[in-house]
Amino acid sequence: MTDPSDPDLPRGLALAWGVAATPQRGPKREMSVERIVEAAVELADAEGLAAVSMAAVAARLGYTPMSLYRYVTAKDDLILLMQEEATGLPTDQTREGDWRRRLETIYREQVQLYLQHPWVLDVPISGTPVTPNGAAWMDAGLAALTETVLTHDERLAVILLVTGQSRWTGMVMAGYARSMRERGVSDAEVTAEEDALFRLLISPDAYPDLRAAIDAGVFLEEGDPFSFGLARVLDGVDAYLARAADGARDAPRPWVTSDDADIAEDKSYRAAVKAVREAERSLRDARKQARQAARAARDRLR
Repeated sequence: MTDPSDPDLPRGLALAWGVAATPQRGPKREMSVERIVEAAVELADAEGLAAVSMAAVAARLGYTPMSLYRYVTAKDDLILLMQEEATGLPTDQTREGDWRRRLETIYREQVQLYLQHPWVLDVPISGTPVTPNGAAWMDAGLAALTETVLTHDERLAVILLVTGQSRWTGMVMAGYARSMRERGVSDAEVTAEEDALFRLLISPDAYPDLRAAIDAGVFLEEGDPFSFGLARVLDGVDAYLARAADGARDAPRPWVTSDDADIAEDKSYRAAVKAVREAERSLRDARKQARQAARAARDRLR
C-alpha cells in the first residue's frame, strides 16, 4: 500500500522541482526541459494556449516531436511547466510595508503577469499546483499576514480573496486588451462605443437604475473599479482584524441573543444596542489610529 504521506511525485511536478531524471541521450545539447518550456511559452504568448502542442513546440525548436518526449512525456506536464515559468516569482516589494500594502503589491504583480501571459487564464484549474513558484506566491501572501491575529486558515482565506480578485481583474483586462489589439482600436474608442451602445439600448422604463448610472457617465469614468473593489475587501479584512484582536471574531455578541427576540422592538433596548455598536465602531477606529501611529513611529526610526 502506498503511504499517503510519501506520494509518488508526478513527472510534471518532479520536473518543476528539479528532481526528475534527465535523459541520458537526446538530439543535441541545446535541447533541455528549460528550452522546451521557453519555446512553448513564446508560442502561447504569440498565438494563445490552443496553439501549443508537442508538434508545434518541436517545430519551433527544429526537432521532431519524439525528441521532446524524451524530456517532457506529456502535454499536461508541459502546460504545468509553462504555467510555472509564466507565473515567475514575487518581487522583494511583496515583503515590504504593512500587511495591506504587501497584499496590494501581490495583487498588482499578479495582474501584470496575467496581462503579460494572458493564456495562463485559459489553463484549467484542477487544484492548487504545488510548484516552486506557486508556493512562493502563497508564502509571500501568508508572510504578509504573519504578524496579524488571524489564524492560519483565516490567512489562507484572505490570500484566496486577493488572488481571486487579481485573476478576475486579469481576465477582464486581458480580454479587453486582446479585443482592442485584434480590432485596432484604442481604450478611449472602446469606452465611447460601449457608452453609446448602452445609451441606445437601455431605456429608463425597463432599466431605471442602470439608465441613471449611464446618464451619470459611469461608463465614461476613468477610475479603476477593480482597485476600488480590492480596497473594500481589504477594508473588511481590517475591520475583522480589529474584532479578532478584541477576541470577538465572528462569534455572536453576548449582548444579543435569540432570547431577546421578544424585546427587539423595545425603544430603550434598541437604543442600548445602537450605543454598543457605536462604541464598537469607535473602538475599531481608535485601534486603527493606533496601528497607523505605530507604523508612522517605526518609519521615523528607520
